Amino acid sequence: MKKNFCSLGHIQLAFGFTLLVSCTAIGQVREITGTVIENNLPVKGVAVFQQGSDAVALTGASGKYVVQVSGENPVLIFRHPEYGERRESVEEGNVLNVSLVLDDKRATSVGEVVLNAGYYKVKDRERTGSIAKVSAKDIANQPVGNVLSAVQGRMAGVSITQGGGIPGGGFDIQIRGRNSLRTTANSEIDGNQPLYVIDGVPVGGDMKSEFSTLVIPLRSINPLNSINPNDIESIEILKDADATAIYGSRGANGVILVTTKSGKSGKTELSLTTNYGLSRAMIGLKMMDTGQYLGMRGEAYANDGFTSYPVNAYDINGKWSRDRYTNWPEKLIGNVAASSSVQLSLKGGSETTSFLLSLGRNEQATVFAKDFTYISHTISGNISHRSKDKKLQLTLSNQFSLQKSNVLNEDSTQKSLLLAPNAPELYKPDGSLNWENNTFTNPLAVYNSTYTNESLQFLSNLNAQFELLPHTLVKLNGGINYKAFEEWSLRPNTIYNPAFVTGQSSFYSSASKSNNNRFSYIVEPQLEWNFKRAEHELTALLGSSIQVEQNTRESMRGSGFESNAFLHNIGAAQTKTIADQVTTEYRYAALFGRLNYQYKNKYILNLTGRRDGSSRFGENRKVASFGAVGAAWLFSQEGFLNSRSWLSFGKLRGSYGITGSDNIGDYQYLDNYLVSDYIYNSVTGLVPSRLYNPDYSWEKTRKLETALEMGFFKDRVNLTASWYRNISSNQLVGYQLPSMTGFTSVLSNMDAVVENKGWELEFSARPLSGQAVKWTSGFNISFPKNKLLSFPGLEGSPYENKLVIGMPVSVVRLFELEGVDPQTGLYRFKDFNGDGKITAPEDNKVTENIGVRYFGGWSNTLQYREWDLSVLFQFVKQRNLNYNSSMPLPGGMFNQPVEVLDVWSPDHPSGYYMPYSTGTAGNQNTAQDNFRNSTASVSDASFIRLKNIQLTYTLPLQSRVVKNVKIYFQGQNLLTWTKYFGMDPEFTAGGFLPPLRTFSFGTQINF
Repeated sequence: MKKNFCSLGHIQLAFGFTLLVSCTAIGQVREITGTVIENNLPVKGVAVFQQGSDAVALTGASGKYVVQVSGENPVLIFRHPEYGERRESVEEGNVLNVSLVLDDKRATSVGEVVLNAGYYKVKDRERTGSIAKVSAKDIANQPVGNVLSAVQGRMAGVSITQGGGIPGGGFDIQIRGRNSLRTTANSEIDGNQPLYVIDGVPVGGDMKSEFSTLVIPLRSINPLNSINPNDIESIEILKDADATAIYGSRGANGVILVTTKSGKSGKTELSLTTNYGLSRAMIGLKMMDTGQYLGMRGEAYANDGFTSYPVNAYDINGKWSRDRYTNWPEKLIGNVAASSSVQLSLKGGSETTSFLLSLGRNEQATVFAKDFTYISHTISGNISHRSKDKKLQLTLSNQFSLQKSNVLNEDSTQKSLLLAPNAPELYKPDGSLNWENNTFTNPLAVYNSTYTNESLQFLSNLNAQFELLPHTLVKLNGGINYKAFEEWSLRPNTIYNPAFVTGQSSFYSSASKSNNNRFSYIVEPQLEWNFKRAEHELTALLGSSIQVEQNTRESMRGSGFESNAFLHNIGAAQTKTIADQVTTEYRYAALFGRLNYQYKNKYILNLTGRRDGSSRFGENRKVASFGAVGAAWLFSQEGFLNSRSWLSFGKLRGSYGITGSDNIGDYQYLDNYLVSDYIYNSVTGLVPSRLYNPDYSWEKTRKLETALEMGFFKDRVNLTASWYRNISSNQLVGYQLPSMTGFTSVLSNMDAVVENKGWELEFSARPLSGQAVKWTSGFNISFPKNKLLSFPGLEGSPYENKLVIGMPVSVVRLFELEGVDPQTGLYRFKDFNGDGKITAPEDNKVTENIGVRYFGGWSNTLQYREWDLSVLFQFVKQRNLNYNSSMPLPGGMFNQPVEVLDVWSPDHPSGYYMPYSTGTAGNQNTAQDNFRNSTASVSDASFIRLKNIQLTYTLPLQSRVVKNVKIYFQGQNLLTWTKYFGMDPEFTAGGFLPPLRTFSFGTQINF
């Protein structure tokens, strides 16, 4: 007992001594406060920390800081990107005010900007290729679900069009034009998709939906939907051969590199960001009211010789009220869609290890009457470690996301435009759907059907490098990507009028389901060597890439259910149809290299090359070689220009190389067979669907570019002008075969050549750069031109009526409208062959390019103390299909835009539209069909759009717990100036919901 007591006494003594030492140490900890100024104005964003400590404090808008120091004679370090580093010894006292001096070189140097070029990083001033970059400050907190919406109008040479207003859809991306003749309009596989790489891992292109034909344009699900825009550090797009050739047979259409955020050494920080937004559809058409509509209908029957209205003309014969009026676009697609997002992130680290963890949730409703939603959950993690000797570096990043989309089975946009303005109420007094005694197809009936999809993605990347020898690095990049996509289309019998047989029993209900799983992994070992001596600098990179991707697709459909409660169990259907269960595997191997040489830091030569092997190539074309050379001359470093104070930076660069596209589908070169829909003698047979082609191979693109980059007045004004020319050959098209072979064509590489060339201009300036007020402005404009240079055997091929040599590949062939014939009252078209008939292809000889003439954007950012304002304008000069291309016959039981009131008559011979008709007599329907395919269907679709505006206020807090609080307001697609005849000039796909106008409010709290 005594021994134990003595032991306890020793413990108490040791504890007391430890406490004494601790108190002594604590007594040496001091809290230092102060203000950082420049020219008597506070400086925001200065990092203040004690030398040898990881604890960092940042000055706010007031320039104030609070930091703890310990030990004897502590030294505080003050760092800011635009100022020289300042070190101050802390003597007695707890207040230290510091005045900084602006370092123009540090503030304006182009070389400080580092770009991600995929397998290597390069300073902006030293790059020889064309790389466009948008950083996190332009992406963060915008009310969008996909980062591509946030970068529209910000990049020269990159045209991005959102695929409608349904959340979770796709995007049309053209990086310096369309290189391939295979588009979604004429091919199962779009040969113009860029390569997407997230944190070094290729993730494949768009995921094609099988059952969303009537609600998602082009059935396209973009791969970047799975990444929370607030988790993105930067997005870089590689455009020319120097930048893309290192990706070989996958870089012809450009490369989109997405880099997610990572942790930073220093004090652990917690950030909470919330956003709430309200959206409405941009309805660009004004439809007729009841009086105008009934006037059109009455005139149509009179023109057709009717003396009384038919029994089925419910809108005008008295069955429906002639006094009733409903603005159906406002009713069906004019609702307010709410959206909300929450993100919580934690980051920090020590001198050697940093981490980041981010959790996000985004929910978006739709503008349709029912509560349809799109929900996205994301988890992002990143951890980096660097040894103290800086020889070993490891980075592990993970992205996990789950998206759930629930929308109606058919888009209501087209129905809202065509429904008669005096159509009956949608609901009966008891809340049931109103069918108005079987005279009415209720547009809300389709709301009983649903289209849902669920997408799960896991992406993991490991990047490691080790300094094996001085100036020699061994690198390893590896990653896996798994994506599971499941969709359901449910069409219960309740979408039909219950008075009909199909609406009375679930026997007429149907359900469809499909699954598409994608799993891939990639391993890329690399060796990098750097050599520098005197005025020479050489960097060599050698690496290899091995990738395996497996895709599994299956689908089934069931109809005839005992109850609609069983719709999610296709096994309960009386009739079950199972489609092909397909598993494909894509194997890819490559050897790549880069050699970069610099002399006197002003002459730069860059060589890149790649040798590819792909399982998508035919037996005789299993491997391919690609390469590029780029050069740059920093002429501002020359002695005769070095003394020019007005010229701060000047560079002339150029590149030439060959890239390819293996986005040509799996097993396309082999004999393919499909399971027959016909059963003979209880045996299901196979049907040949494709012929063997051992020479089936990649599409090749030769890229040439030259550019001039200049900076003036210490880089306060910057200008870049680029000219490019891409020649795409070896096009995969249908080669005509004699019908006796059993096939009309076989996919083959032909010497069809497509040219894309153009100019790109970028301008940026900092008109104001004081501490109180800062103003930066950026402008970009692109002038793309596309042309089909050659196509052997075009005549007689399936492309004969789609393509014209010497014209863009987006050309359409049209009848030439000559107005209304006063003799017949029908549209008159030019009869090119003089046979007295208007037929195709003899008379649709007018070619019209429905592409873009030029496009760009203008951005401005203004900072005043705690206020930040950013504004982005997007503009496009183009011609495109208008509403006439899908307009039903004016006079039928369909509402029309008010423009249709401009009708021809003997008293109004300048009228644009032919006299109204119900289509029951004469040749009005034929004339209307030709009208929809005439020059009337294409018009100017140019627009200027206030794409984004954001106003942010930073609260000047003095709290030790809350670092700062930002309150911001944002608007997306606020105003559009256009003369376009249609719903929206950006998104011209008829029958689908256009992009939405959004107002949002949010906060960001940093702890």
